[in-house]
Amino acid sequence: MDGNIPSNTVMIKENKRDFTSLDVWKKCRELKLKVYEQVLRLLPVEEKYNLNDQIRRAAVSITANIAEGYGRFNYQESIQYYRISRGSIYELKDHLITCMDLKYISAELFQTIEVEMEEVSKLLNGYIRYIKGKKNE
Repeated sequence: MDGNIPSNTVMIKENKRDFTSLDVWKKCRELKLKVYEQVLRLLPVEEKYNLNDQIRRAAVSITANIAEGYGRFNYQESIQYYRISRGSIYELKDHLITCMDLKYISAELFQTIEVEMEEVSKLLNGYIRYIKGKKNE
């Protein structure tokens, strides 16, 4: 796995072939962990059940929908879950813009995470294209 995963994070065995072996899922996992570790801790207590909860849901939804899509045995259903995952990336981006606007996070932190969101979006788009190709074979 990438060296960006924190050392206290449980590593997943990669000797099996499932969603955890997908590079796109691994990168999205890193994004999710970064959001949890670098953004959520900066939010004020009054945001615990508002913005904090929305950010958590969006971040978790990214990897969860990749996992669910992988578990489907119909290409079109799988693609739909990957598209939902992509939507969650954009939802997360909007929440982080709100955090920046409210000065909960710095513009620098936002930009760092935005770069990662763009990278995982490209990876996910590539994976969707790959699955579409498999569907058309």
